[in-house]
Amino acid sequence: MQKKPVKDIKIKKKMTVDDLTKEYFESGGFTAKKLAEGVNILEKMQKDKDCVKFLSFPACIISTGTRGVIKDLVKNKLVDVIITTCGTLDHDLARIWENYYHGHFRFDDVELHKKGINRLGNIFIPNECYGKILEEKMQPILKEIYKNKEKWSTKELIWEFGKHLENEEKKEESIIYWAYKNKIPIFVPGITDGAFGSQIWMFYQEHRDFTFDLLRDEQYLSDIVFESEKTGALIIGGGISKHHTIWWTQFTNGLDYVIYNTTAQEFDGSLSGAQTREAISWGKIKEDADNVTIDGDATIIFPLMIAALFDRI
Repeated sequence: MQKKPVKDIKIKKKMTVDDLTKEYFESGGFTAKKLAEGVNILEKMQKDKDCVKFLSFPACIISTGTRGVIKDLVKNKLVDVIITTCGTLDHDLARIWENYYHGHFRFDDVELHKKGINRLGNIFIPNECYGKILEEKMQPILKEIYKNKEKWSTKELIWEFGKHLENEEKKEESIIYWAYKNKIPIFVPGITDGAFGSQIWMFYQEHRDFTFDLLRDEQYLSDIVFESEKTGALIIGGGISKHHTIWWTQFTNGLDYVIYNTTAQEFDGSLSGAQTREAISWGKIKEDADNVTIDGDATIIFPLMIAALFDRI
């Protein structure tokens, strides 16, 4: 049994975020200690030149300012592969052209619906800032893309959209743009589950030969995983993006480094609530991997972790 004394956190003037996370590590706090462990694992991943770094996250956080943290990771080439959901494309593109707005959880949703405002948690998204603007902007881009090729993997199509953002005033705020610029692949296995996919379905009505090649995406992922010496992942939330990440990495005996950040509980057997220890039983995480599950809201925890990581590197 380890006898390591708990130390009090000491708040100091001009303290960096990394300074605070190091205090968390020594303080023995509950989620605080896990957050500090997560930063340590992220640092190891960055310093391990043999490690291919995956980032997995759900779309909801892209409707918030947390989008900027992911954009900075992609811009600074601190991730190698992204696996996410269709809504990430929706929100990332829509926010190039229109604004989302502060709202709150407890609002009359019937009244919002009558006013044409969609509520995502405590974010308000007017119809003109989402579906309408995506149709207006995406359909001309799709017509241009169609001239070049008819069958696309999600990775290829997302890069092509990034290329078409070159003349946009707010392009540098976009995850898609920086993924294209830095040739960081984004995979969306559930590509039709969102407004981006719906716009492509609408285009498909008059262009029946315009289709997705999802198996090409799987081949790209296969090549990435089997050519890697080690793999690591920062996985926010759950769902298809989480599962697709750990599904592929199991074929090379599992992740070497992994951080989960979730608000879900494991008692109902959901993937979102499944802890890292469960993935070890499936061989999706190595038995001796550096791993931690951090419970809590990603819009708080994720920016703190990345700010601390930036302090270190």
